[in-house]
Amino acid sequence: MWDVVVTNVKRVIAERLLQSKQTVSQYYLTVQCEVDTMLELHSNNNSKARDGEYKISVNDFVINAAAAALRKVPEGNAQWMGDKIRMYHAADISIAVQTEQGLITLIVKDADRKGLKERTSDVKELATKARENALASKEFMGSTFTISNLGMFGVSNLSAIVNPPQAAILVVGKSEQRVVPDESEPSGFGTKTFMNVLLSSEHRLVGGAVGAQWLSQVRSCLKDPVNIIM
Repeated sequence: MWDVVVTNVKRVIAERLLQSKQTVSQYYLTVQCEVDTMLELHSNNNSKARDGEYKISVNDFVINAAAAALRKVPEGNAQWMGDKIRMYHAADISIAVQTEQGLITLIVKDADRKGLKERTSDVKELATKARENALASKEFMGSTFTISNLGMFGVSNLSAIVNPPQAAILVVGKSEQRVVPDESEPSGFGTKTFMNVLLSSEHRLVGGAVGAQWLSQVRSCLKDPVNIIM
């Protein structure tokens, strides 16, 4: 038997998670997103990347889609302040990253105003700082929205906990190929790749219909990301 010292980071995370479960009126919505075009763009871009260039990850496309959706459905980019709702012009998106010091969220500032490659560069640099325990407070505190991608660990679905006072958190599951009807194939069937994404929302900020609209925007952006990657 042994004891593990609770670090300040772990203590803060525990306090916020408990606060969220006790005080936030959370609900959950899930959609399946067709991602074949996104994965093709991902593969083509990285195959052409020169030495020293950052390669774009699937998570970068997810950040891209979430940022575009927050611009179109701004209710998701808000915070509950008790006696008022605070709306934000810029989408400062937190990305959950596991480090030796525990789970930490890195903030991509103005994510809705940057191109895909610029956001990719931001995430890579912040992740390096996080692993070196060299993040400034403004680089992991004060975001307006959170994304957690567990698909890389083989997870399909997760009901994540909203990070108060934010409106919502988006969870991304793994991509899976499925058989679907396809009249262009002799057999009448083909395969497409789908990714599960789940939105946990604060009902006082994001009602069910608004949450559905926001997820619809994400699904559209992931299915056809060409027009929003610049």
